Amino acid sequence: MAGLDTEFSGTSRPKPGARIGYLAQEPVLNGDTVGECIEDAVKESRDILEEYNDLAVKLGEDMSSDEMETVMSRFNSLQDQIDASDLWELDRSVERACESLRCPPLDEKVENLSGGEKRRVALAGLVLRNYDVLLLDEPTNHLDAESVSWLEKFLDQFKGTVVCITHDRYFLENVAQWILELDKGSCYPHEGNYSDWLSAKSSRLESEKQAETALSKRLKSEMEWIKSTPKAKGNKSKSRLNKYEELLLSSTPSESLLRTKGQIYIPPGPRLGDVVVSCESLTKSFSSKCLLNDISFSIPPGGIIGVIGPNGSGKSTLLKMITSELQPDSGTLKIGETVKLVSVGQERDKNLDDTKTAYDEISGGLDEIDLGGTKVGSRGYCSWFGITGGLQQSRVKDLSGGERNRCLLAKMVKSGGNFLLLDEPTNDLDSETIRSLEDALLNFGGSAMVVSHDRYFLDKVATHILAFEGDSKVVFFEGNYGEYEIDKVKRLGEKAIKPITYAKLVNA
Repeated sequence: MAGLDTEFSGTSRPKPGARIGYLAQEPVLNGDTVGECIEDAVKESRDILEEYNDLAVKLGEDMSSDEMETVMSRFNSLQDQIDASDLWELDRSVERACESLRCPPLDEKVENLSGGEKRRVALAGLVLRNYDVLLLDEPTNHLDAESVSWLEKFLDQFKGTVVCITHDRYFLENVAQWILELDKGSCYPHEGNYSDWLSAKSSRLESEKQAETALSKRLKSEMEWIKSTPKAKGNKSKSRLNKYEELLLSSTPSESLLRTKGQIYIPPGPRLGDVVVSCESLTKSFSSKCLLNDISFSIPPGGIIGVIGPNGSGKSTLLKMITSELQPDSGTLKIGETVKLVSVGQERDKNLDDTKTAYDEISGGLDEIDLGGTKVGSRGYCSWFGITGGLQQSRVKDLSGGERNRCLLAKMVKSGGNFLLLDEPTNDLDSETIRSLEDALLNFGGSAMVVSHDRYFLDKVATHILAFEGDSKVVFFEGNYGEYEIDKVKRLGEKAIKPITYAKLVNA
């Protein structure tokens, strides 16, 4: 659709004259600094304003009537373009886009940016251009909740057409008007948002006599969950804390699971004691920036802690203190004596050997894997994480982002930890794998701390929220993401409802 791939049969052609903008998962930026990239995006708009100003000056000069008519016609045309795209507020629009998407400083070198920072800069440039069609590939990856909320508002006001690949289910719920499902080479269009698609998908599976498949069961469960009240959702999360012993006893893989492909299973570790992680008056600063200021919380056995907050607010710093990579400036951080920690970070390149096959990387070359005393075939274990068939023999370097994520998850959790640290685990995963991961966490006989910007995911699995709210303030809340948001509104009022001021942007 973006015109970059021409090796296909059939036809794909945009409307003549349509301006198409494309956000790739790994965008290429035009410029040495963030500021140069943003200015490249608005160059055409700046040229229009400059020509308009030049003609305004020229209109004050002596000229023939014919020349005056020509200049006036062009002047009026430019004014129409400026009015239509609201270019009078171009500088303010640039400022809002960069601030709302948490772009790095304008003088930051592109070569120093992380993959997530590059995507945010590319997205800012995209929304500042005057496109008719936006093609967005996973636009919410690496965005915090406030940035996603801003993007949803922008797309709602956008006058053109948006085609978006995303596994962010709340984003689909809030933005989508049509959903096109691609399944085994076939396309299924659904009019409506994510809830409408869930209903249609469940009906289609039933009509195809697949009502008892694992996928259909997960979809039905999700339909029931999404229709439940916020209070009921919260109660379901909290009930997990009351059945830790039950989870621990029932965490041996069932015979049906051993035969199921694509159903993630996280093996349990040793029984947790009363103390998992306990922080008291924890403080951490870098140079003159205080990231954590006097924070205290305690993770209960069986608790799943969703960690949220803007990029750069201190989430990764806290995880590194828990793994002993960093030490606090003051306060105490206690890890329980019974804790067996498993950490799955975003640095997949560090933890995966690109020269090995996916099967060898996960299994260690062994035919069987010991999962808490239960022996399972290595190839079957790989299939639980969607690594099946020929994919098992693919080199890690040839795997997609989502396949690498699943490969790393399978490799790390097989050791049987009882406390998981997961940093953005849903990034690059498809919807089916995310649902499977949710089920695996909900049935996991241990505790977990999950850094995520996936609001839907946290609503499903979190028993507590650890929120980095800015200005070194960290709030530990008992409840899921939806309950936390309600509490935040009660505490902060309008500031919580509108953490970012929405305003009409260029072409919005």
